Amino acid sequence: MFSFFKKKPPPPPTPVTESLIGSALLAPIAVNPVVETPSTPSIPSTTPPPPPPAPERKSWLDKLKAGLGKTASSLSSVFRGAVVDEALYESLEDALLMADAGVPATQYLIGELRRKAKDTGITHPVALKNTLITLLTDLLTPLQKPLIIGEHKPTVVMVTGVNGAGKTTSIGKLTRHLANHDASVLLAAADTFRAAAREQLTVWADRNLVEIVSQEGGDPAAVSFDAVNAGKARGKDVVLVDTAGRLPTQLHLMEELKKIKRVIQKADATAPHELLLVIDGNTGQNALMQVRAFDDALQLTGLIITKLDGTAKGGVLAAIARERPVPVYFIGVGEKLEELETFNAREFAQALLG
Repeated sequence: MFSFFKKKPPPPPTPVTESLIGSALLAPIAVNPVVETPSTPSIPSTTPPPPPPAPERKSWLDKLKAGLGKTASSLSSVFRGAVVDEALYESLEDALLMADAGVPATQYLIGELRRKAKDTGITHPVALKNTLITLLTDLLTPLQKPLIIGEHKPTVVMVTGVNGAGKTTSIGKLTRHLANHDASVLLAAADTFRAAAREQLTVWADRNLVEIVSQEGGDPAAVSFDAVNAGKARGKDVVLVDTAGRLPTQLHLMEELKKIKRVIQKADATAPHELLLVIDGNTGQNALMQVRAFDDALQLTGLIITKLDGTAKGGVLAAIARERPVPVYFIGVGEKLEELETFNAREFAQALLG
């Protein structure tokens, strides 16, 4: 099954073979989430296509392609000519920069594309586009990793992000998927500054029939500490800690995040086991700046990219992969439960280039 999560089974034996907790929305299509990239074609590929995805996955891919449609339209238009020439490379460079791929990633992709075109004698734009898809897949593949639960009980997941990125909604979606696959979840409402955040998280807890630890006006670190201890005492599989949204320039709030992390470690020396940053895909290069700032402060273990619906800035994942390759666990293209999915480098590259 295509992995939504990997959950480590209880011992024995050794070595442990991890079972996969898959998305409720995915049919069995692959066991290993690592994408095998084909060799670079010099002409449009004649390799037999892979088996069609299951209907649920196809529906997701259609949504992803629609969400990245603006970016794909700009990039794919570059390859509509009849020849590969200097003008095509210049237009492609402009399109990548406009898609917020960033200068380092753009220079890398253009340089590798020129080299492969020269080595293999590519002369047709369609073949060049196929080569770029392969190069982009290779660049993005290090970001493709599953979220692992089960190595610790509870697995403590601390989630942060700027205001409006979709942090609390993403937590609700993750809760539903975990609960649907028999993982018991405890929510920690550590965003104590905004009453609406606690109320929103409580709604998600009620919808998903999971427990929540919340204190009105309480200290965020204290709420997190209590939640981890409660998760251990109640035998929960996962504790999801929702923290207050903040900008990385708000130094006092960034220090509070560090405090929450330290206090969680007092409850469990190995925690938090995952530190996730939720970023809005529409923010382009600002998203890369957020990754840098939060990674420097907290040592991030993963990302959730939201709101990839209608954005023209989908190339930002290439910038992240080149400059700060933090794994992307999930991407979202809407508000519905089925619109948050595991990140697949090949699928994303194909959707991005139309």
